[in-house]
Amino acid sequence: MPASIAHSAQSCIDALSTAVCPGNSPLYTVMSMANTLESSRHAWVIRGQSCSRRVGNWPIWFARNRGEKPLLYLHSAVSSAQLCALSEQTAQRGILCNDIENQPSPWPKGTHPSLPVWLAAHPRCTPYDPASGDEARAIVLAGLRTLYIDGQPGFYYLTLHDQDAHTTLTAQDREDAHKGMYPIRRGQAADVRLLGAGRALEEVMYAAELLEQDWNITAQVWSSPSYTRLAREAATAERWNRLHPLAPRRSCHLRDCLAGSSAPVIAVTGYPQVIVDQLAAHVDARFIALGAGSMQASAPSRYWIVASALRALADEGRTEVQQVENALQRYHLK
Repeated sequence: MPASIAHSAQSCIDALSTAVCPGNSPLYTVMSMANTLESSRHAWVIRGQSCSRRVGNWPIWFARNRGEKPLLYLHSAVSSAQLCALSEQTAQRGILCNDIENQPSPWPKGTHPSLPVWLAAHPRCTPYDPASGDEARAIVLAGLRTLYIDGQPGFYYLTLHDQDAHTTLTAQDREDAHKGMYPIRRGQAADVRLLGAGRALEEVMYAAELLEQDWNITAQVWSSPSYTRLAREAATAERWNRLHPLAPRRSCHLRDCLAGSSAPVIAVTGYPQVIVDQLAAHVDARFIALGAGSMQASAPSRYWIVASALRALADEGRTEVQQVENALQRYHLK
């Protein structure tokens, strides 16, 4: 990585670190960061809605503005074809932020079903679905360092929504959010463990409250901004362990977070369920993946999350199956 672009990236990080950025939604937090980066002149900030800087005009615009700087691209891609074209035009570098979730759409999270699958399958893309402005800020800052100072290849993708989960991150939480998950509510003796990403985290947090209030069941809650990053790191560790049987086994962030408990794990996303299915092979406890289409067309509601948690506990013999039927009746799910 050229020293000039690393210097520009560090200048971007310094400018963002000193800028006032009150807690807000991922969308408005990133927009505020974009304004700061534009003012600093140490990064290319491209806004897809600008007529002069649409994807089709990107090569012409960039040719006139040559220089090695970090790239923050704000866009609204609906399909995998649009995102593929965008990533190619940007040479598969930079931080691409999609705000399409905020537009009316028949599709989960505003995108065609192929788009999240493309994100998960693209080896150079690291996708994130932040739940709060603090998460989005931590991921953008980490992305600037990872891509432009450490020089790792590829690009970051963030889906942005305009609601705030009101999470407060410690320094460790910010680091762990970049790795893929961090605790919102932790308890070693919890009966179940609930994972949520993006807007789905709010329903997960409500579900944890319902489990305790209505069923006397305690739950850990984890925010998981990137199921794909967690799954990739876990798969890489397992491959290394298979190839090095005599060496100490390598762990991964997912296993480290879930270690020390056999409680069932329920992971929730607003994308189709296939995005969470990636974790199944790497979770030792009973695992349930929930996404758009699992129970209803949209992301699973708090009531379906509760019913799924009770079912997982019943399958483990930790509660009566009748409790599952009671929940379905109580929450009018059938």
